[in-house]
Amino acid sequence: MEPQSAQQVYEAIVTHMRKQGGAHSSWYVGITADWETRLFEEHLVPRQHYWCTVHKCFYDTDSRSVAYALINQGCDGEVGGDEDAVYVYAYLKGKVTNP
Repeated sequence: MEPQSAQQVYEAIVTHMRKQGGAHSSWYVGITADWETRLFEEHLVPRQHYWCTVHKCFYDTDSRSVAYALINQGCDGEVGGDEDAVYVYAYLKGKVTNP
C-alpha cells in the first residue's frame, strides 16, 4: 500500500463512508501500525463483503490528523499508537464488530 497525503486519505475515507450512506456515528475510526491485526483480530471486522477501508499516510502525525478530523465530525473511535501508526482505518460498526 502506497502512502498518501493526509488530505487524500481523508477524502478517500469520507467518499467510502458516503457510498454506504450511514451516519458518521455508525463508523469507527482509528490508527495503527498493523492494520490487519487491528481490524480483523481486535475489532473482529469480517474479511470480505464488509464496509471497511484502510489507507497509509506518510507520517503518524498525518494519520492522527485524519482520525481526529473524522472523530470531530461524529465518527466513533480513538487515536492511540506510536510513531509507527501510519495506517488510518474506518469500518461500519455492526453486530459482529468490536465495537
